[in-house]
Amino acid sequence: MAEADLEIVVLRHQLAILRRQVKRPVYRRTDRAFLAVASRVLPREMWRSFMVRPETLLRWHRELVRRKWTKPHRRPGRPAIDPETRNLVLRLARENPRWGYRRIRGELLGLGIRLSATSIATILRRSGLSPSPRRGPTWGQFLRSQASGILACDFFTVETLLLKTYYVLFFIELKTRRVHIAGATTNPDSAWVTQQARNVGCDLRDVGVVPRFLIRDRDTKFSPSFDAVFEAEGARIITTPIRAPNANAHAERWVGTARSECLDWILVRGRRHLERVLGEYVAHYNDHRPHRAIGLRAPTSERDRLTAPQLCRGRIARRPILGGLINEYVAAA
Repeated sequence: MAEADLEIVVLRHQLAILRRQVKRPVYRRTDRAFLAVASRVLPREMWRSFMVRPETLLRWHRELVRRKWTKPHRRPGRPAIDPETRNLVLRLARENPRWGYRRIRGELLGLGIRLSATSIATILRRSGLSPSPRRGPTWGQFLRSQASGILACDFFTVETLLLKTYYVLFFIELKTRRVHIAGATTNPDSAWVTQQARNVGCDLRDVGVVPRFLIRDRDTKFSPSFDAVFEAEGARIITTPIRAPNANAHAERWVGTARSECLDWILVRGRRHLERVLGEYVAHYNDHRPHRAIGLRAPTSERDRLTAPQLCRGRIARRPILGGLINEYVAAA
């Protein structure tokens, strides 16, 4: 018994030494629970062996009692909808503009997702979408769905070195952005434009394009015989309003691109030189130049089929176009 008392004295003295050296001990949750339970077993006069004050032990014990009788906390209201489910509802609504909230609910049930119609309607309203819409396609969706059969054409002028004016007739496919240069002349009369229409019609048939609509302005250079060539192929002629270049925006945009990238930097000597320059530029435009409207791909190129490691393997070769005015880069073999 005397040895046990001596051991307790030694332990208390060591504890006093530790109290002088340690500023503030850190107690884990399990430490607090053990000391709080032990305080209920030991008599009050023996609490001096603890390193904390008596009120701290009582507070820890009160927390244990509170946690025993307190139910798990839950936010008021219905449980939150899973973010993936919310994103799926919005995706179905945006990809199917004519679907209402009940149609979306049925589609979700088919996917094994149970969600009330009220919740779907609330998600749509908070995202700025109508729960029961009579939405038609947007202009972008309409043009993309119709672009496969739309062809646009226009004239633009080029001044030569000796200030001779040439009229260039071109066509552009709205879906692929592929451009066809019909020809250049100083006198675009009815016979000339009709013959160019026949030539372009043959080129389109060779690549499997069947135009359903032809967009052109009201220029008198487009004669009735010009329209008759495309009408014979089953195309409908759509004339733009007077002084409304935005109605034929794709053709106008291509003219601006051709001028800024090519024609504004070259002195054209004559018709043959102009046709050669436009031929090289259109080949670059169709086969290599990336287009934002079609995912940074070229209209007729297969570069998008190559993966990044295939493109980066080996060295990159530069191919100058029009004497270095434009450069193309390809992976060297």
